[in-house]
Amino acid sequence: MQLPAPLLPAVFRERLNRFTAAVELPGGVPTLAHVPNSGRLTGCAVPGARCWLAPAGGRGRRLPYRVELMEAPGGALVGVNTQRSNGLALEALDSGLLGLPRLARPYVAQRERSPGPGLRIDLLLTDEEGPYWVEVKNITLVEEGVGLFPDAVTARGRRHLERLAEIAREGGRAAVVYVVQRDDARAVRAAAEVDPGYAAAAERAARSGVAFAAIAVQVRLDALVPRAAIPVLVPPSGRMEG
Repeated sequence: MQLPAPLLPAVFRERLNRFTAAVELPGGVPTLAHVPNSGRLTGCAVPGARCWLAPAGGRGRRLPYRVELMEAPGGALVGVNTQRSNGLALEALDSGLLGLPRLARPYVAQRERSPGPGLRIDLLLTDEEGPYWVEVKNITLVEEGVGLFPDAVTARGRRHLERLAEIAREGGRAAVVYVVQRDDARAVRAAAEVDPGYAAAAERAARSGVAFAAIAVQVRLDALVPRAAIPVLVPPSGRMEG
């Protein structure tokens, strides 16, 4: 996936709210940038960290720039734009880098579809068997080689898991795909220490037949490249999926 070129280097100063950051452009010029990520960005949004911006573009944009990449302590480049996660997951699926149980080729992919009232699922893949519902989650937090989701309590994430579990119990197909937008993760797990409710819901979903998969992404200044499928450690047993 190509990134807008060229990205503008900057220095992250502080996060003013969930979607706005104070940054410093080359020459020490202060400005504001949109943060396309509602998570805490633990380990990334560190004052003084390097970041890279793209022009916000489009009419009605309140802020001139959008944060695309940040540098974590230790030097790892991290993609923070969650709007890119669905496309990265599809790239990995289409290329065969990532596979899902019982998903046949060819399939037709649609984005943001609803299996019922009140909740949208990121991807609907339709093959010869019918619908396959896939929720995509973006990961920016990695500790000791393990990507952690979520980095903040997410009631919406729990609702997604509960709906996918219902689909699986009714005989349908459903999966969660974690997209780690950094290249230093060897596995992924639910962060029970951050949101025990999400971790418990993930375990229940796995028991109900929901598949779990993950990819690590090589992050460059010009592109995001799905690199490898990595295992998901489903709590509390720690068994590996994917």
